[in-house]
Amino acid sequence: MDHPRPVLVYDGACAFCRRWVARWQARTGDRVDYLPLQRGRELRRLGVSPSAARRRVQLVTPAGARYEGAEAVVRALEHAPELRIAARLGRLPVIRWIAARVYQSIAAHRRLTDVVDRALFGTSTLPPDQRRVSAWFLRGLGLTYFTAFASLGSQLKGLYGERGISPIRTYLDAVRAALPPRTRLHQVPTLFWLDASDAALVRACRAGLLCSLLLAMGVAPRWTAAATWALYLSFVSTGRDFLSFQWDALLLESGLHAIVVAPPGRRARRAAERVPLPATLLMRWLAFRLQFESGHRKLASGDPTWRSCTACCYHYETQPLPTPLGWYAHQLPRWFQRASTFVALALELVAPFLAWAPRRPRRAGFWLIAALQAAIAATGNYGFFNLLTVVDTLWLLDDEALPRARGRRPPPRRAPGWRRIAVALAAAPIVALSGSSLLDRAWRRFRVPRPIERLRKAMAPLGSVNPYGLFSVMTTTRPEIVIEGSDDAQVWREYSFRYKPGDLRRRPGQVAPHQPRLDWQMWFAALEPPPPWFVRLLVRLLEGSPDVLALLGDNPFPQRPPTFVRALLYDYRMTDRQARHRDGTYWRRELLGVYVPPCTLARAESS
Repeated sequence: MDHPRPVLVYDGACAFCRRWVARWQARTGDRVDYLPLQRGRELRRLGVSPSAARRRVQLVTPAGARYEGAEAVVRALEHAPELRIAARLGRLPVIRWIAARVYQSIAAHRRLTDVVDRALFGTSTLPPDQRRVSAWFLRGLGLTYFTAFASLGSQLKGLYGERGISPIRTYLDAVRAALPPRTRLHQVPTLFWLDASDAALVRACRAGLLCSLLLAMGVAPRWTAAATWALYLSFVSTGRDFLSFQWDALLLESGLHAIVVAPPGRRARRAAERVPLPATLLMRWLAFRLQFESGHRKLASGDPTWRSCTACCYHYETQPLPTPLGWYAHQLPRWFQRASTFVALALELVAPFLAWAPRRPRRAGFWLIAALQAAIAATGNYGFFNLLTVVDTLWLLDDEALPRARGRRPPPRRAPGWRRIAVALAAAPIVALSGSSLLDRAWRRFRVPRPIERLRKAMAPLGSVNPYGLFSVMTTTRPEIVIEGSDDAQVWREYSFRYKPGDLRRRPGQVAPHQPRLDWQMWFAALEPPPPWFVRLLVRLLEGSPDVLALLGDNPFPQRPPTFVRALLYDYRMTDRQARHRDGTYWRRELLGVYVPPCTLARAESS
């Protein structure tokens, strides 16, 4: 045969066949020619009969060899650079036998297969491309970092300054005294070993804001992602209680993933190379774990409210910072609360598996997860968690699902082999750690291999491979701490917080994506004996620290700090619609007892 390339003959009258031939052609390019059997003259020159081509596709090589059916498809796809290795596996006897049976079934039911194909893959014939998905992810991650740094910056001195609740300098001095110099940086990886003054903390926060903006604009994405991650890690590794939330861990993990998957070059949006497959799989693995672990932990905890689908009967009332819609959601009938609990569990347990499905189910998985996050954000203030979850879940999409940019972009070229290998090698330890951690929690008999356990201990200080499972045990009551001050231990005046429940007539507010970290930790403190940071908070109130007072609402002692402070514990409950219309209250409360007895500055400092 005097033809320079292999020729695949197919039925041009079959819409299903035309669509898949177009997909194969997009992969193989000009390395394979595709000929519809309706072009009879050329078909005769190849020596292929129309009846044979109508039953099965036919592949004729330049050497005159002829293959049909599944084997023809496999040998044609061996000419696609990205599929060459996978296609060659199709020559193995077992895979070859399975492929032949699958092809035979598809050929015998083309109309049904065409319907299924449209439902799973749509009508697009372009290869999956995630260049714009990658750019959107980096843009969203940069905006999330910016939100996190801006929110933290407004509370920085009150939480971590010299006169704050948990000064970073004091913590590092304690670590310096406890650890030898060679292990300090590994155990506490932070830039504040160089300088932990208030000015240094502010400069680091401003540098984080700048780097996050550059990342959002796509400027040198790999370098700005690394710089932003290092700056946020510096705060998290020294921030302890106030930077220990799951979204802080998720932001660090997403940031580490971004360093791995970010395109090279100065501008992310001008990336000409196709996103390497290991990068796409790594990001989908993160999105899968985040959702599936959240659902699995709820059931594995044995919590009766999740197993009986009554968790939402308590959630809106007992969550740390409800929103106005959260108050109204609490008023919904019990049957609706149980149904919404079941739906939330089903979405967290089922939707993540769509990350490994074909194009259209994956798109549905993205919208299901995004809808769940929107509902959570509407009824509760969870900082930047919901935004970051949606940003990570963008990797379930292809570029065709995103709004198209102006102008035509050049077709992507394949990333060099060394870069694909580098991404795979960088992703391997992350997947090994997170995968073994997931198996360890889901399968009791699983034992983590020693090399992975050693790797886990080495990477643990980076806080960048984490388990997830927010609210795996639902709280059914809402204890609230109320701090009061007095000059004579007789007349007590209450300190108000900006966001957490206090005044019974104050409506729950919409705070997110800002996270008031002191208000959040007050919710956790009420569930346990007074933690050390709470005692330091009382000390700062007795000292009249302006940085700490700036974290609160109105100061009942504007002239000078009080002589005594105490903390009472109340049980808070949301009111119903009738009480709301009758006396204007959103909450009712009942005194449970004394959380911290009256104390003076000398007594508080000694404890």
